[in-house]
Amino acid sequence: MNFLPIDPDFQTKRKAISEHNGHKVWGATEANKLGIHGTNVAVDWDICVGDGVCIGVCPVSLYDWAQTPSGDKRSDPVRQADCIQCLACETQCPTQAIKITPPP
Repeated sequence: MNFLPIDPDFQTKRKAISEHNGHKVWGATEANKLGIHGTNVAVDWDICVGDGVCIGVCPVSLYDWAQTPSGDKRSDPVRQADCIQCLACETQCPTQAIKITPPP
């Protein structure tokens, strides 16, 4: 499969539609899509393939596994406040599904 990377401007182009495990979920742009989970550490669940690379490389263990409605697994930035901005997850993600943004 060939995916476009996560939209770096998702916070201005999408609306937060819900919360999940203590972080915002930014609305999908198409029906039947999963949206982007997190804000400062954001994972586009429609691009993520659930390979766990980000979980393995994160030195502060900010990701957990979460299950999608269809039963697939995705990386979930449940401890995004712990992010040290090292960008290991963003640079190692094979589908470019992660965007790290410094907090305001």
